[in-house]
Amino acid sequence: ETHEMDAAIMDGATRACGAISGICGPRNPVLAARAVMEQTEHVFFAGEGAKRFCEAAGLEMMAPEWFSTEQRRKALHDEMARRRSGAADDGDPARKHGTVGAVALDRFGHLAAATSTGGMTAKTPGRVGDSPVIGAGTWADDETVALSATGHGEYFIRRAVGHEVDARMRWAGQSLHEAAGAVVRELGEIGGSGGLVAVDRKGNVSLPFNSP
Repeated sequence: ETHEMDAAIMDGATRACGAISGICGPRNPVLAARAVMEQTEHVFFAGEGAKRFCEAAGLEMMAPEWFSTEQRRKALHDEMARRRSGAADDGDPARKHGTVGAVALDRFGHLAAATSTGGMTAKTPGRVGDSPVIGAGTWADDETVALSATGHGEYFIRRAVGHEVDARMRWAGQSLHEAAGAVVRELGEIGGSGGLVAVDRKGNVSLPFNSP
């Protein structure tokens, strides 16, 4: 078994952002994404290059077995057994997702967002979801919204969820609740499930979801 993590961070004041994908090693993947944002001219590092960058940046690195827990091993084995048996997917989120998202509004009115995930259990090697994709699973702009999403990432990428919520607020004049709710509903219309956490520049919070 292998462990791969994705993460992203975005500063709403400047739209500076950083992301990593397909990496095993840094104890805190969001700190790795932040290092990309603050220490390089780039936005997105992936795979072995991302790991080498984290090592060079002095981030705390852990052995692969450190990331393995009994709960996640069981989830992996259960999912593999389900696939071998041909049983239908019961949609149990405990087997699929391990995303952590955070959004913030500080006392100066600046917004920020960060998302970290281990991705789907038993995913296809090389698969990347929405969490590290700026404008999909992670987004922040002081004029509108800070957002972090979780769910079936392919659909969040197809709908550019983070940017879509921003655009509805910016150009259509929708409130945070209107924009976020509409985007999550539209996800369901194309087969996507999940939700998001978001805060706007006035401190309003929205937590729409369409999953069980």
